[in-house]
Amino acid sequence: MTELKIPKRLTTALVNSLTAGVVPRVGLEFIAVGRKPEVESILRDMDNIAEGGAAFRLITGRYGSGKSFLLQIIRNYAMDRDFVVADADLSPERRLVGTKGQGLATYRELMTHLSTRTRPDGGALEAILQKWIAAIQQDIMQETGMRPDDPALNDRVELQIYAVTNGMQNLVHGFDFAKVLAAYWNGYKLGDDDRKGAALRWLRGEVPTKTEARKDLGVGVIIDDDNWYDYMKLWSEFTAVIGYKGLLLFIDEGVNLYKITNSVSRQSNYEKLLTMFNDTMQGKAEHLGIYMGGTPQFVEDERRGLFSYDALRSRLIDGRYGSSSLRTYTSPILKLDMLSYEEILILLQKLRDIHALHFKYEAQLTDGQLIAFMQTAVNRLGAEELLTTREVVRDFMDLLHTLHQHPEAAFEELLGERAAAQPQGKGPNDADSNDLDDLLAEFEL
Repeated sequence: MTELKIPKRLTTALVNSLTAGVVPRVGLEFIAVGRKPEVESILRDMDNIAEGGAAFRLITGRYGSGKSFLLQIIRNYAMDRDFVVADADLSPERRLVGTKGQGLATYRELMTHLSTRTRPDGGALEAILQKWIAAIQQDIMQETGMRPDDPALNDRVELQIYAVTNGMQNLVHGFDFAKVLAAYWNGYKLGDDDRKGAALRWLRGEVPTKTEARKDLGVGVIIDDDNWYDYMKLWSEFTAVIGYKGLLLFIDEGVNLYKITNSVSRQSNYEKLLTMFNDTMQGKAEHLGIYMGGTPQFVEDERRGLFSYDALRSRLIDGRYGSSSLRTYTSPILKLDMLSYEEILILLQKLRDIHALHFKYEAQLTDGQLIAFMQTAVNRLGAEELLTTREVVRDFMDLLHTLHQHPEAAFEELLGERAAAQPQGKGPNDADSNDLDDLLAEFEL
């Protein structure tokens, strides 16, 4: 068996996150299981986006099925491929539109989490702008032989910056966006931190009034609830122009739109979602990918879900020929099934080995014991309908911690206590457990 080699900082993040039942931000490639067709489909999206296209996907699955995990691993793949990425969870305070600034709050959250390969943890806005300016300076110096202290260098850089921003002025809000980028450059050139700071605050959506924007930057508009998505389209084009592949937005917890009790407000959010969908599907956005996670109820409920809005329902509903056994993975909705028992077993094997590596001990649990653990989970929860990967992982991490910290405890005893303490679901002889029976037989349990 090949010795597992994972840096300590990654095993720490994996163990801590999975123990708490949340998706790790890093190291996901070491625990990724299944989802190959879904990932391959989205990687094809990325190829199209890099060529100037756009994409919109709804990733659906019930709680604990792996939506957030898939969004996170795609986010990491995207940064490795030189995309700029941004992610945000929707909540009562963060929506697509709202009367109390909830849409702007989502924009601000996305900008806070703006990330690149060299700045994977967010806060990459200024780093992106500085890298852009530095790249222009470098190109001009190589082309002309100028030295960094040559006074003419700034003039040439300024011309190049305006060449990029002038190309954006024909876009909606492009003129003001370009003007603020130019203001940032002037602050950068003159060492004027106030001017730079004002430009960054405007770009992050933090300037509260048009009066303040006019006073500090000479622009008469601000990013607000109504126009924030237009600026995301500008960001996607700008990132592509300055050398990235494009911009991908990862918006999770879409169910919070479904939970909006006011029907007018809910419909307004669905209307904005329709605009985003149409723009990406009809070629009105370039170098932009939008990936939203939500429950099946959020999408399919015809009373309050996306399907209650006819324009969305007609665009998202399954075609006549696709089925659960003949999926194409090209539709706007990617429906996540639960992992199979075999895939869960592979995941548990990975977690067993990572836990042992992190705490520096020799892994003791056999594959047969892992299956016995799964059997207990199935019996407790009532087989496949209620078994989620998140619950299995949290319970398994708890078991590993207990066994490690209490060497006197026996695996079989802990499992027996757990089984005795919980109401029984379907047993191993029920139809839903056939796959697990096969695994049990394979290991002669």
